[in-house]
Amino acid sequence: MIALISSVPEEGKLFTRQLKKKSIVAGKHLYKGRIHGGNVVYMVSGMGKTNAVHGATILLEKFSPSMLILFGVGGAYPSSGLRVGDIAVAEKELYGDEGVMTGDGFLGIEFIGIPLAVKGGKKYFNEFPLDKELAGKALGSLMSVTQPSAGSIAAGSGRFVTVSTCTGTRKRALELQKRFGSICENMEGAAVAHICTLYGTPMIEIRGISNIVGDRNSAKWDIRLAAENCQEVVMEVLKNL
Repeated sequence: MIALISSVPEEGKLFTRQLKKKSIVAGKHLYKGRIHGGNVVYMVSGMGKTNAVHGATILLEKFSPSMLILFGVGGAYPSSGLRVGDIAVAEKELYGDEGVMTGDGFLGIEFIGIPLAVKGGKKYFNEFPLDKELAGKALGSLMSVTQPSAGSIAAGSGRFVTVSTCTGTRKRALELQKRFGSICENMEGAAVAHICTLYGTPMIEIRGISNIVGDRNSAKWDIRLAAENCQEVVMEVLKNL
């Protein structure tokens, strides 16, 4: 069983059309079925860290999946080299808000000295690495979904930052990009990576780029394109696993 999770329905329309068995668990929509011959369960968690953790915990407790794929849209930082519609794959996830704001600037959880998680004797503070082999397979799957009629889709991999407040100014975008060395921001990833670490479940995170993070201007976004491209890549990843 492979578990899939996204925050909102628009990010998973391709999967809800194929997974016909639908139920509601703790107020969240759950879909089950087979894709490319394998058993798949997909949940729409709701937006933000708390909803994502709730959904991921349900999936891990109820189905004990062999792996979990978190997917959806995200915003790329200015120096990432990514464009709207491109794909980003996480190498690791970082909590962007958890820490202390001091007179000298932001300091992460390690400054407090209390880890957010301990697993196998390893302490985790703001940073949660993801499965490298699976991330590589996700990047490799991009070649199969690029079609001349749709134009080229580029992919990048790197560090993702999870924030509670979406970035709406270029100044803030440059600050976060520099602080974390990140290519992409979202509102769920680090929390799901945190839970998967505790359960020992391998995880991939794949994001379609809906916007370049900066001064907020929704006229420059393309959420539909980002969501569709991301789902096509996830579908190809499932074929290759």
